Amino acid sequence: MSGPLMAKATAVWLVDNTTISFKQIADFTGMHELEIQGIADGDVAAGVKGFDPIANNQLTQEEIDKAENDPLHKLKLKFNPAAVGEEKRRGPRYTPLSKRQDRPNAILWLVKFHPELADAQIAKLVGTTKPTIQTIRERTHWNISNMQPIDPVALGLCKQSELDAAVQKAAAKKAKEGEPMDDEARRRLLSTEQSLEMDPEPKMPTAIEGLETFSLSGDDAEERDDNEKYDADSFFNLPDSSDDEDDEEDDSDDPRR
Repeated sequence: MSGPLMAKATAVWLVDNTTISFKQIADFTGMHELEIQGIADGDVAAGVKGFDPIANNQLTQEEIDKAENDPLHKLKLKFNPAAVGEEKRRGPRYTPLSKRQDRPNAILWLVKFHPELADAQIAKLVGTTKPTIQTIRERTHWNISNMQPIDPVALGLCKQSELDAAVQKAAAKKAKEGEPMDDEARRRLLSTEQSLEMDPEPKMPTAIEGLETFSLSGDDAEERDDNEKYDADSFFNLPDSSDDEDDEEDDSDDPRR
């Protein structure tokens, strides 16, 4: 565990029963130094009964003695094997009430743009259940007609790093299984950092009138001589009109006509 149980009550006990400095107690309990001073003055935690950290297997007497003799010594929480793993989150992520109405839109976004994600990954990202994800995948959700896909990162339901990690894990799983993917699927499996580092792709003109100036790179346009001009005759390499008239005269003199 990162901090003691009942931090304020533990601070009350340390203030009343030891000579440890306010800063040392504040660092150990995760409270502010002014709060510890307020406890000593009786302005904070009035009526709170002290919680003995020694009797509750959180500190040893030797650790308290070290802190009393050395003002720079930082109290260390006693290792408790029974508390190992208690900090790990179990079950779906907790979502505040104000954002729970946005979860279906976030699920729809993940299902649409990252179909490679498993239901368990989506449930962990936005804090939902597998039956809800299944109804949105099958478009049988009761409010599916009014739902809009919204990025869960923009909604604050998860971090971009968490989404990228889930996508990369799904990509590694697909690569391990040997399942073929098209180019669109590969682009979806890129993380945000990888996509931002890629070179911009050349864009095709949206209108046909832009084809005469379309170029895959900007270097060609710079190397082109600005003074060079083209006309229709030179472009298509049309023959002179005099040559055409001579050919017509030769044909008229042909005795076989």
